[in-house]
Amino acid sequence: MTPLFLDTGFLIALESSDDQHHQAAHRFWRTYLNDPTKLITTSFIIDEAETFFNARGHHAKALEIGNYLMTSKTIQLIYITEEQFVEGWHWLERHQDKRYSLTDCISFVVMKQLKVKAALTFDKHFAQAGLQMMP
Repeated sequence: MTPLFLDTGFLIALESSDDQHHQAAHRFWRTYLNDPTKLITTSFIIDEAETFFNARGHHAKALEIGNYLMTSKTIQLIYITEEQFVEGWHWLERHQDKRYSLTDCISFVVMKQLKVKAALTFDKHFAQAGLQMMP
């Protein structure tokens, strides 16, 4: 199976029982664990997840997720380079009709560079960018 990109929204849904997508994320994750494929994520995804949980008073959860992503044997962590940042910025500039975040655009750049076609996400922006959303 080809690698999948791991997006912030999936992480939030997986770790937040009150998230509207929690059940879908949890079901997918249980299936994934039976036959894991390589996951790819970025330092900006860690930043978004840490910010989300820490801002809501869940400091320990923020650190747990970050530490897991940084030490996992099945997740390839991409530390964003200046070039990727600039290319993401240009993507954002070219798509004024969309409400992409800069992190979304950088994620699209990384996925394009690594030829990753699908993301674990509930963010419709990935579909707008021509990528497959899972679950």
